[in-house]
Amino acid sequence: MHHRQARLSGLLPEELDEEQAELYRAIAGGPRAAGPQAFALADEQGRLRGPFNAMLLSPPVGLALQAVGTAVRYGSVLTPRIREMAILAVAAHWDSDFEREAHEAVGRTCGLTESELAALHEGRPLVLDDPAERAAIRAAVALAAAGELTDEEYAGAVAALGERGLFELTTLVGYYGTLAMQLRVFAGEQGHRTGSGRTKPSPSA
Repeated sequence: MHHRQARLSGLLPEELDEEQAELYRAIAGGPRAAGPQAFALADEQGRLRGPFNAMLLSPPVGLALQAVGTAVRYGSVLTPRIREMAILAVAAHWDSDFEREAHEAVGRTCGLTESELAALHEGRPLVLDDPAERAAIRAAVALAAAGELTDEEYAGAVAALGERGLFELTTLVGYYGTLAMQLRVFAGEQGHRTGSGRTKPSPSA
């Protein structure tokens, strides 16, 4: 991943208007901030990091967007391992350093091994014993790369995750793809202009 200078300056908490401050509190003081944090939401001066700073540009949209993120992380039927593997599949497709670094840290707390994290980053097939995990990562990779599922992929994902789980997985892939795009536009992450993103990682073996 190549980086350019961030186009959007970070906003200090004292610079926020009331709508922005409400959004800031929802991000920095909500479920993401509860308990031990695997990655910092704000820098030493309190400026939001990663995709969260750009959300302050439009508090109504930012509030709705961060609420989707809260729901897919904290209100989903997906297991923590499936959730974090799917997020890292999106990070690999978009070649997003922030998403990868943040969610590798979260993934370690959910039991992902270093070899699994490396395979997700490098696009190598994952060796997974759990059939639900195999179906989920296969679907996540297909959704990130193609934006759709074949009938076989759909049937496998529903059998493993249920229709609710698959709906939540598709929402998760879309949400983290949106954040990756915003990181490119506003935060200096730079992808390859020859395509929308990388097609990695490969489905599990």
